[in-house]
Amino acid sequence: MSAPGNQAPKSSVRTGLRSIDSDRAVDSQGFSTPQAMSQTVQRRGQRLGLAPYACFPSNNPVRRFETNTESVRSEFQRDRDRIIHSSAFRKLQHKTQVFVAHEGDNYRTRLTHSLEVAQIARSISVALRLDEDLAEAVALAHDLGHTPFGHAGEDALSDCLQSRGFGAFDHNDQAIRIVTQLEQHYADFQGLNLTWDTLEGITKHNGPLLGALPESIAAEQAAWDLQPHGYASAEAQVAALSDDIAYNNHDIDDGVRVGLLALEDFRHLPLLDETITRVERLHASASPEQRRHEVLRRTIDAMVKDVLATSQARLEALSELSVAGVRCAGGPVIGFSEPMQEAIQRLRRFLFDNLYRHFQVNRMRVKAMRVVRELFDYYHDHPESLPEPWRAQALASADGQLTRLIVDYIAGMTDSLAVKEHSALFDTYSMFNV
Repeated sequence: MSAPGNQAPKSSVRTGLRSIDSDRAVDSQGFSTPQAMSQTVQRRGQRLGLAPYACFPSNNPVRRFETNTESVRSEFQRDRDRIIHSSAFRKLQHKTQVFVAHEGDNYRTRLTHSLEVAQIARSISVALRLDEDLAEAVALAHDLGHTPFGHAGEDALSDCLQSRGFGAFDHNDQAIRIVTQLEQHYADFQGLNLTWDTLEGITKHNGPLLGALPESIAAEQAAWDLQPHGYASAEAQVAALSDDIAYNNHDIDDGVRVGLLALEDFRHLPLLDETITRVERLHASASPEQRRHEVLRRTIDAMVKDVLATSQARLEALSELSVAGVRCAGGPVIGFSEPMQEAIQRLRRFLFDNLYRHFQVNRMRVKAMRVVRELFDYYHDHPESLPEPWRAQALASADGQLTRLIVDYIAGMTDSLAVKEHSALFDTYSMFNV
């Protein structure tokens, strides 16, 4: 190893291409900073060919609060990164998809589900020449508002709210509340200060909002028009379809893996029967796990190709080939063909009857709902038992504000924290474990 004194001065170190010298850009502390990047570098080449109905991050990067612009990332990339770095996103690793976390570490959680949705959304977006960063941002954020214990927790919170005269809990509205209010890491603003396009996509990626708007979405609507009664961008619609593709397939995988279903149980479904037969013929010597993976890989591929073919035809048929044309199309432009949609509906009904309402899943569902209900009632009666800083806010809150605060606290819990809190509060053998 050469001694430090034998090293050449930095100004004269050379590579095979050019000198690395003192003309590089530096900040006020002397740290290197990137030169202004060209549009080609910033958008990584292929995105220069975005379709006219794609959202361009440079056209309308509107945020509620002014922030410094940068050359390294596009506005939608910044949104995606803020979502990934949020506390709510990290908590998804310990939140239920179908099976509660302690039932095994090989099953999907909300986090792994969101990552799978994001990857499918990116693939579809690239093929349709949409902005994949916007689609990914919406996909990564779409489940941020989910409670612990999946839909069981959501149903329990809805029961608690409605018993006190409030509306039902809405995980999509809670996601908007998280990204606009509850995430408080930035010194200059509450929330993540996402672009209008990303917020719009999270708000209505499942379609237009009809009737009265939920509380948090209504608050955002009052601040700036999210056009709630129209359709979202094509990128947000891609995120919604990617969600369908991901959970239908990985719920099959988890259901078989846990032993509640067998791959043979799906033979009567047109979407899977032929694929199972073909895989068994081509891969007879493969393990059951490998055959299952091969079946699901092919099924995902079939769904994605169907979305691409159907959506491309719809997009090309738009009366106006623009982002506005997508939002005013009168119906979704991203979707499955009618035969594929019918096949997916049959699969969903089968999963509902045989997996989501399996007696073992129901037992866990009842336990989970009991945990959430009892936590809600206890904190409502004893707000002084909330941890700081929730306790201070609760004691200073009026009744309606207290209810909202308790919902935020419980909805933000992971499965394990909810179980731990419930045990500490209600298990007399754990009375000293606070």
